[in-house]
Amino acid sequence: MRTRSSFYTSILSCLILIASAVAQAQDPLPSWNAGPAKQAILNFVKVTTDPASPNFVPPGQRIATFDQDGTTWVEHPMYTQFVFAFERVAELAPQHPEWKTTQPFQTVLSGDKAALTKLTMKDVETIMIATHTGMTVDQFHGIVKDWLAKAMDKRWDRPYTGLTYQPMLEAMQYLRANGYKTYIVTGGGQDFVRVYAEQVYGVPPEQVIGSALETQYTYSKQGEGVLMRPPKLLLNDNFSGKPEDIYLFTGRHSKAAFGNSTGDQQMLEYTQAGGGAPLMMIVLHDDAQREYAYGPAQGLPDTKVGAFTQALYDEAKSKGWFVISMKNDWKRIFAWEK
Repeated sequence: MRTRSSFYTSILSCLILIASAVAQAQDPLPSWNAGPAKQAILNFVKVTTDPASPNFVPPGQRIATFDQDGTTWVEHPMYTQFVFAFERVAELAPQHPEWKTTQPFQTVLSGDKAALTKLTMKDVETIMIATHTGMTVDQFHGIVKDWLAKAMDKRWDRPYTGLTYQPMLEAMQYLRANGYKTYIVTGGGQDFVRVYAEQVYGVPPEQVIGSALETQYTYSKQGEGVLMRPPKLLLNDNFSGKPEDIYLFTGRHSKAAFGNSTGDQQMLEYTQAGGGAPLMMIVLHDDAQREYAYGPAQGLPDTKVGAFTQALYDEAKSKGWFVISMKNDWKRIFAWEK
């Protein structure tokens, strides 16, 4: 038989849960600490969706762009797609005995982490071509999907798709709830990201803009029409390529842009050039305990992966962009944080 004390305890627990649910509904960005960054997002939505506002943006023009690596999910110590490519080298090596003595494949197969950090972008491009082409689009999607289902980040022992930033997911959802189309605009592979973007970010494949290979229409042995992935780059979606490709895909300036590195600089500049009351935000990785700390802006450690230079920091401050401090602005970084 339940005691009166346990009855009241149950009632209290229910009331706490209800209060929590109400608070969540009232606060669309619960993983953000109160501060200028959070308020900027709330103000942006308010002034661009209110028909009485001079900065009202009609629904058809509401576009928000998000870089991926380092902006919506973890990019250190190595881009996820690079990990995928290097593991593909090991998987394909039995079919290519020459790789044992041919660079850069020899370095990848050696497993020497110090040597891997010295690979050039040309080396990485060679590896990408060898591991990402010569197959149909559907075959590539299947390979990526299978890999993501098994691959685990070593630091957190979690799937890579579980390393998304909860504050950014909330920002995306809040923007969509107010009529914005959210786009992933990444220097990573467009087809790679399209495999999981809808499930992970709520972003459909047609709203993923990334570096892309050409596709070639041909026929399978069974006479069916297929799209092949030849070894020829079509889009390099980084630096100035980002605004160029945003225009190519949408025909518009984005009204809000979120990035984290020099590769996103031109995207933010182009967003601001569109006029009105645009929102430009850039993530500073300054939380070594919960994630990673790197810059080299503000005296943080230098990096080859997602560099945020002091020059970019100074530009952000001078132009009124909002610098998001992971340490100070994000109450929690990952959904699974306690």
